[in-house]
Amino acid sequence: MKNECNHLKHMSGVLMIALIASACSDKEQVTEASAPVSYSIPVDASVVKPVPLRDELEVTGSIVANQEVEIMSELTLRVKSVYVKEGSKVRQGDLLFQLDDSEFKAQLEKYKQQEILASLNESRLRDLIEKEAVTQSDYDESVTNLKVLKAQVLELEVLIGKTRITAPFDGQVGIINVHPGAIVSVNTLLTEITDISKVKVEFTIPEKYTELIPVGSIHPFSTASQDIQYKTTITATAASIDEDSRSLTVRGTTLNHDGKLKAGQSARIKLSLNGSQDALAVVSKSLIPTSKGYQVFVSRGGKAERIAVNIGQRTTELIEIREGLNVGDTLITSNLLRLTPGTPLQFVSVR
Repeated sequence: MKNECNHLKHMSGVLMIALIASACSDKEQVTEASAPVSYSIPVDASVVKPVPLRDELEVTGSIVANQEVEIMSELTLRVKSVYVKEGSKVRQGDLLFQLDDSEFKAQLEKYKQQEILASLNESRLRDLIEKEAVTQSDYDESVTNLKVLKAQVLELEVLIGKTRITAPFDGQVGIINVHPGAIVSVNTLLTEITDISKVKVEFTIPEKYTELIPVGSIHPFSTASQDIQYKTTITATAASIDEDSRSLTVRGTTLNHDGKLKAGQSARIKLSLNGSQDALAVVSKSLIPTSKGYQVFVSRGGKAERIAVNIGQRTTELIEIREGLNVGDTLITSNLLRLTPGTPLQFVSVR
């Protein structure tokens, strides 16, 4: 019985030592798990400072000729002569096409002779009516006959004028669709004339930017076929916003003395919106999106600290920070996924 008691005491001592050792081991594991990271994370950083920041919007538009017209015939006649070549430059009033006007001229000559005779008759009857040798109705008939002939002469002169097809403005001739001897009918397309001494740049902007693109503002644009930067001056906007797209049509004007800009080309327009000369701006890759907004990491005493920020306007590379950062803060720009608050930092580069 005595030996059994001694054995139980021995077993109790061993169990107590095992429990104490296990408790110590668990405490060491908890301590190790809750200990902060002791190694530093290599990061890049930049010092926050005021910079000029301009908000820009890039849109695609079309180049439109300053003036463009289709030259058509108002009469059904034979083409007598073509005085221009395809692609040639013309001045306002230059003769382009001459239609056959011989029939009109023959009729005009007949009516002019009749007009001379009617004028002599009216003059003779006017002398006679003063002497009461003829009735008033005879004189009135001669006057009416003279006026009708004058009207017929005028009508033929107008028709003869329509056989001379001239340029309505300075421009460039397009493709010529008829040749001498061809019979053209009413509304037959003879050619086109385009004025591209200056061109219009037309595009649309979203509704929210309508107040930021005033008439008179100047914006750069380029085309797909040229590495040249042009500028267009806003000259007009549509009277209303399109209900389907909620956008506003805008038109600018650009001089085109060298003729390199062609009607129908696409144009990429960079619109300068509101900007600031001393904005606190950061690179977009330094922002961390969250369900409540955006956050950034900054360095505080060599360790990472997470800060919520309020952003403003943005460009292709920079984003304005309106609240959350101050001038001189050291902003972390790389290795953000490895950072947690309190992580020691090792700076690879600081801009």
